[in-house]
Amino acid sequence: MKIIGVIPARMAASRFPGKPLHKIHGKAMIEHVYLRANLYKDWDKLVVATCDEEIKNFSESKSFPVVMTGNHHTRALDRVAEAVENLSGTADDDIIICVQGDEPMMRPDMMDAVVAPLLADETIPCTVLAMHITDNELWLNPDTVKIIHNDKGEVLYTSRSPVPFCKGEFSEDLMARRIYGILAFRWKYLKEFTANNETRLELLEACDSNRILDMHFTQHIAPYPSIQSFSVDSPSDVELVKSHILDDGITSLYQ
Repeated sequence: MKIIGVIPARMAASRFPGKPLHKIHGKAMIEHVYLRANLYKDWDKLVVATCDEEIKNFSESKSFPVVMTGNHHTRALDRVAEAVENLSGTADDDIIICVQGDEPMMRPDMMDAVVAPLLADETIPCTVLAMHITDNELWLNPDTVKIIHNDKGEVLYTSRSPVPFCKGEFSEDLMARRIYGILAFRWKYLKEFTANNETRLELLEACDSNRILDMHFTQHIAPYPSIQSFSVDSPSDVELVKSHILDDGITSLYQ
């Protein structure tokens, strides 16, 4: 069994064109993501997957392995699957980790979190990093994808709406969780996922995980404690990242 990481990235983000190459403290965002992910010690392979020559050229200039994909993908996991198809020697039980290219504050131990359930239970097909929501603003933010799951940790639904519903003021007792952009699949199940078309709920919520709701297998949460780690969805998020990325103890490991 191998562990293969793929960082999907494209220039044509609707709210932030050119996002992967935007500089944060002197480094492109995709550079922060790759260098942080590469601190994880158990990779058999880690690659950038893109359809853009600009990202390809930048990645190669930094000696990051890169796989070119088609430009038709609207979902990150479909791009990841095409990239893995282009790699040789992948087996059905290999673990594929999608590290979203807009997570410049991701931490290498997040890979441990999404892999651990798959190693502990061979019946689990896939996982998603699930972080506690600790404040009302994050809970209400439509850029935050919330997770509804049962007591077994199986994902029942993901939504940009504030769920689970809280009658009255937000409370941490809700145990609300959000998706953080790191997901792991056994290759067998990622192939099945990408062989299916986008579904109604996936399109409505603009979230890959909802495609799994119409399939024969389930996604499981990989719990992770709440930390100050900000995704970049729009240009305004960059300032948040700039304000915190140098203080998390990870940046100093690759400067």
